[in-house]
Amino acid sequence: MLEVNNVELKYGDFTAVQNLSFTIKPGEIFGLLGTNGAGKTTTFRVIMGLLEPSKGEVLYFDKHVGYHNVDEIGYMIEERSLLTKLTVKELLLFFGQLKNMEKELIIKRLDYWLEHFGITEYKNKKIKELSKGNQQKIQFISAIINDPKLLVLDEPFSGLDPINMSQFIEVIRTFQEQGKMIVFSSHQLDHVESFCEKIVVLEKGEAIIEGDINQVKKDFEKLTINIKADVDIDVLENLDGVYKVIKNTNKVIVKIESDKYIDGVFDYVKTCENVTLFDVEQASLSEIFVAKVGGKREKV
Repeated sequence: MLEVNNVELKYGDFTAVQNLSFTIKPGEIFGLLGTNGAGKTTTFRVIMGLLEPSKGEVLYFDKHVGYHNVDEIGYMIEERSLLTKLTVKELLLFFGQLKNMEKELIIKRLDYWLEHFGITEYKNKKIKELSKGNQQKIQFISAIINDPKLLVLDEPFSGLDPINMSQFIEVIRTFQEQGKMIVFSSHQLDHVESFCEKIVVLEKGEAIIEGDINQVKKDFEKLTINIKADVDIDVLENLDGVYKVIKNTNKVIVKIESDKYIDGVFDYVKTCENVTLFDVEQASLSEIFVAKVGGKREKV
């Protein structure tokens, strides 16, 4: 288990992270989100023991996390950090030995993952000779070569096509089933929504959204109603609780303040002709993110 308890980290007078607390259990995928400069990278470094918090503590299986835990942690950063003049084999031997792995085990696992991703022919190729997508695969392999208990993934799908993305997803899900703790960050919030059970959203180092995703959506209250019918947009816009109406090619999207306004919208729609859809859904994580982060910035 990883426990972050009231962590604050300062760089001189600048507070990068403040009063941050969350827990990740084995087998959980945890979403750590935020705009650029929100404090994500600092938080990653703190939970991996690379930075010592100014206040608070980080516990890794009930003991203070530190550099001594690095062998059990994997980290894939957003920016590629590969040594491009080395071959794939040379690079993974280097990274694996930093994790105190034996050469034989490194090569065994490298061969397994190269075959898994269908790139065995690149084992002795230099990194700079690989496409961006294949470099991303090598960076992913470098993060998991030590079979980590804690895996930190920052924008792991950047630059990947749907087929390669599905391969990454399969591996991440397998690691979850094996009881690994996974910290996942992405600007593509639909991925976070499909992966993570719990999230923290940072803005200026402060958690402005946190907790179980389903509860976060429930607490947000605002709902979306998808309608296919011959409706009058002007009438919809003037119904109680409606704050936005969007007309798409094949449906009308109605945004309402809370569930108490569903019946009012339904009462109107049932008077319309050609009704084939009336579907109520919770706000997306992307919508909640924009509302909360945007609102936070407007107050500054």
